[in-house]
Amino acid sequence: MRIGLINDLHGRPNAPDPAPDWASVLARARSAEDLGFDIFVFEDALLYRREGYTDGLWEATTFAAALAASTSRMTISPSVINSPYRSPALVAKIAESIDEISGGRFVLGIGAGNTPETDYEAFGFPTDKRFSRFAEAIEIIHTLLKQGVVDFSGEFYTAKNAEMVLRGPRPQGPPINIAAGGPRMLGLAARYGDQWNWWGWGETLGELEARLTPIIARLDQECRELGRDPGSLARTFDLYTVVPPPYSDRAEGAEVPQPVTGSAEQIAEFLFGLRALGFEEVRCDIWPKTLEAVESMSEVVGLVHEG
Repeated sequence: MRIGLINDLHGRPNAPDPAPDWASVLARARSAEDLGFDIFVFEDALLYRREGYTDGLWEATTFAAALAASTSRMTISPSVINSPYRSPALVAKIAESIDEISGGRFVLGIGAGNTPETDYEAFGFPTDKRFSRFAEAIEIIHTLLKQGVVDFSGEFYTAKNAEMVLRGPRPQGPPINIAAGGPRMLGLAARYGDQWNWWGWGETLGELEARLTPIIARLDQECRELGRDPGSLARTFDLYTVVPPPYSDRAEGAEVPQPVTGSAEQIAEFLFGLRALGFEEVRCDIWPKTLEAVESMSEVVGLVHEG
């Protein structure tokens, strides 16, 4: 089983918690790599408008390229690229380029987009028909990465005789990890994904099993209808509520509902519970948001790899 670390790229000046900068993100990535984490993931958004304040974010693909050049072993990935931000053919080119920089350690996490109410209009992106736009986008991205050429003309996007002349270290480009929950999106994940991503916030294993069982059944059905072995679609999970052992006594006061906490063994057992649901990779958001908290996950990482 693989374990990953989720890292924030958002913040604002004079906030209670320091806003991330390149130095702090790099320090977390290098610490995670030294501790044995398998993958380092991060968000892709441009503004988070909350009640009373606004958080800004660093641009995710820029940071991905810098992290690819500054690490040597871990996989680097945006958890979910916000598809409407970039033209599909450009996304494929960015992914291929970062994979080249990393020496084959990049995964293209991508979804239909989830922040239209906060930053789409501010940065000039359309907010309508997100599924239909994504369906065209992922067909272009998949074809260009896997085959090296694409000639596509759709309602929303075109890629006229686009070609990958320079290819990265993998003949079919980096893996594509599609975040999907609804029936139509699950169909696209089954058709175009090398991996499928889901997430959890404040749920017990029993609650997650109840929520995920019909989703996974639908995903497997979509694979079979395409003539695909469901086992060929890897499953990854973003877990946003991990409070490591030194801080477990503060978990109730943290802004984390139903935290995954306790001893290293108890946290590892929760991750193994996700493995039993079919997830072979779990990426953890660690609370509090400090380098020391990341370092305190060392025993959990070891137990996950041993188990």
